Parts: sequence; structure tokens; C-alpha cells
Amino acid sequence: MKIAVLAGGLSPEREVSLSSGSLIANALAERGHLTALADVYFGIPAGTAPESLFTSGQRPVYTVGSKAPDLTAVKAAAGGREALIGDGIIDLCRAADVVFIALHGAMGENGMLQATLDCCGIRHYTGTGYVGALLSMDKDIAKKLMSGAGVPVPEGIYFDARTGDPGLIAEKIGFPCVIKPASCGSSVGVSRVFSRRELQTAIAAAGVYEDMLLAEKMIQGRELTCAILNGRALPPVEIIPKSGWYDYSNKYRSGAVSEICPARITPEQTAEIGRLAELAFSALRMEMYGRADFILDGDGNFYCLEMNALPGMTPTSLLPKEAAAAGIGYADLCCMLAELAAKK
Repeated sequence: MKIAVLAGGLSPEREVSLSSGSLIANALAERGHLTALADVYFGIPAGTAPESLFTSGQRPVYTVGSKAPDLTAVKAAAGGREALIGDGIIDLCRAADVVFIALHGAMGENGMLQATLDCCGIRHYTGTGYVGALLSMDKDIAKKLMSGAGVPVPEGIYFDARTGDPGLIAEKIGFPCVIKPASCGSSVGVSRVFSRRELQTAIAAAGVYEDMLLAEKMIQGRELTCAILNGRALPPVEIIPKSGWYDYSNKYRSGAVSEICPARITPEQTAEIGRLAELAFSALRMEMYGRADFILDGDGNFYCLEMNALPGMTPTSLLPKEAAAAGIGYADLCCMLAELAAKK
């Protein structure tokens, strides 16, 4: 097949996406597919025929830095372009048998790209459609839908960083709490807050990325994640940072965390986290694959923190680890997702 792999974009997770995209393209090429790896934001060079970009060759693998990229600098490098989809990208997608969406966050994960492809008559893309992407990316909407479906979630409130009163968070949620942008991933802009003195700093840190935030009661316990592949739960992973907590730096710095898969929990707990992950996946109208993040508290209760419509596919990402525990290697996983997309 000819497979267009879309990565990059104008998102705080662009470096993660470029790493995912290069690995996916290489894995698919190893299996005999012709791939074209493109940065959605920068587009393809003017005058380039999309067909000429498909190749069986290998590409350099991008490395994720310890900090989120400077998007102002990225935008400046593109001449300040406001359009999120660069020149030639839609034509490239039309020329492909399958579009593999390797974007994370922003346009790639909030449904905008999926809706654009749908409107252009391009349906053969990986992952969920625009509805599931939108519902899962907005953490406030996702929490309400998951809770309504019977998936336990942390207590929290939706908060406007520009006009909201921090005292409301202290009054309704208390401390310790977690402040996060309502629609970012990879722990970008997330802070753990233990006192009122730290609250304003945390709100400002999250407000760099978007105005609408989520303030949640911090659930103390073990951090686990459970991926869904083709509607079924994979073996869960337990994540144990070697220092600090599971923030952006620890997520993408090799050796910073221990990831135990399958997680060392009871068979009953394994069944329960899988049931809740599948329930959340269905409640948010997701398709093909996704990943649910949980905290298991000291009383044995699971709380779903969020659902990810396009989980990372980097060397330290969790979905490939869970798939491997189920007997599905990295290249097999990439091919499976491409084949599922081809059947849409």
C-alpha cells in the first residue's frame, strides 16, 4: 500500500509526533509498504508531485527533547502562517491508499484534521473519527461522558485562567490538586499543587497553552494505563517514575520511568481496568484504538484521568508496550492499524 504518514503540526506535542511518525514510516517500509512522511504544518515543497514522495527507504528517527517545543519559533520558521494544514498535504492524502495519523494534540487529536479529511472525501485514515477525537480531547466533556457511563473520574471543575477566581479551586477542590489545560496531552502545562501559594503559578503555567483549564482533586495511588485495540483492552501497564512524577520530561526521557507490563495487579483488577477502559472508549465514540489513563488508589478503586485518541508511538510510548505484551510487535501493530484504516 501507499501510506501517507502525517506528523508534526503546530502543537506542544509536535516533537513527540515527529518521533512517532518517523518510527511508523520506517516500520511500514520494512514491511514492504511505500510511505510518505510529511509535517502537516509545513506541508510539502511547492511543485512536488505527491506520488514522488512515496518510498520504501528508511528515515532518520526524531528525538524528543526534555521540554515542549517553542511554537512561536516554529510558526516564525513558516513565515507566521496561520493555516494549520500546509500546502500539498490534502493532495498527498488523496494520493495515498491509507493516511496514518501520527499527530498528537491540537488539530491532530481534537477532531479538526479528521473532519477536514472527511469533508475532502478522504475516509481511509487511522484512528477515531472527528466525533471521538473531539469528545476525548476536551477533558471536561470527556469526564462528564465517562462519569455518566459509569467510569469513575476525579472530582474537578472547569476553570477559565483569564477570569476565574483561584479561590473557587481552593474552596471546591482543595489541596493537593492537579491543574491542567483542558485539551492538551503529554502532561504539557500540568502542575501538581499542594498549597494555595502554588496555585497561581500553576494556573499561569497551564494558561500558556490555553485559557480553559481543569482543576482536579489529586488521587494518590498507582498510575496505570490500558490501551484499546480494535475495541478490546490490551494488558495494562503500571508506570513508576524513578524521580518526581510522570511529567513531560519523564515521559520522553529514556530510562526515567519503570514501566511494568503486564501490570502487577490481581486478575480481578486486570479485568476491571479493561472493562472500564472499554466502557470509556465506547462512551466517547472512539474507533480503532486509544488509551485510557488511570490511578488505582489505596482502597483498590480505579479513577480514569483521561482518554487518548492518538496515543504515542515513540520508543518510550505505552501502546506499543501493551501490544507487545499481547504478542503484537511494533511493525505488526503499525500494519494492523493501516489495514483497519484501509477497510473503512
